[in-house]
Amino acid sequence: MLNDLDALSRSILKALQVDADLTNAKLGELVNASAATCQRRVARLKDIGVIRKEVALLDPSLIGQPLMAICEVTLVSQADEALSAFEQLVSAAARVQQCYRVSAGPDFVLMLVLSDMADYQVFAGTYLTARHSVRNVKTYFVSHRSKFETAYPMP
Repeated sequence: MLNDLDALSRSILKALQVDADLTNAKLGELVNASAATCQRRVARLKDIGVIRKEVALLDPSLIGQPLMAICEVTLVSQADEALSAFEQLVSAAARVQQCYRVSAGPDFVLMLVLSDMADYQVFAGTYLTARHSVRNVKTYFVSHRSKFETAYPMP
C-alpha cells in the first residue's frame, strides 16, 4: 500500500504522525500544499483505511497506571480455535494495551498497563489461568522506558 502513495501523501502521513491535531492550513505549510489539497488527501487516506483513527496519547503514570508489563503467554494447545478464543478473551480486557500472536516462542505477547502489583495479580488470576488453556506465563515488569514511538517510518 505504501508504494501506491505518492510523495505528498507520504509527507502528510509523516506530519500527522507527529501531530494529528494540525489544521489543514498548518499541514499545508509543512508539506507545501494548499489547505484544500490536504483536506482532500486526509479524507482519502481515511476512506481507504491508511489512517485508521486519531487518538490522544496519555502519560500512564499521570492517570494512575504507572506499572507496565510485557507478558509472554503459551497455551496448552496451538489449535486455531484455542488461539482465537484466548485472543478474543484478552483483547476485550481493559488492561491489555496490545496483543500480538507470535511464533517461535510463546503464542502471545501482551502489553499490559496496570496500577500496581495487586492489579496484576487480579489480571493474572482472571485471564492467565488453566481454565483459559494457559500453560505457561512469563511476565516482565518495565522498570524504565527509554523509547516509546507510535509513528511508522515513512520513506
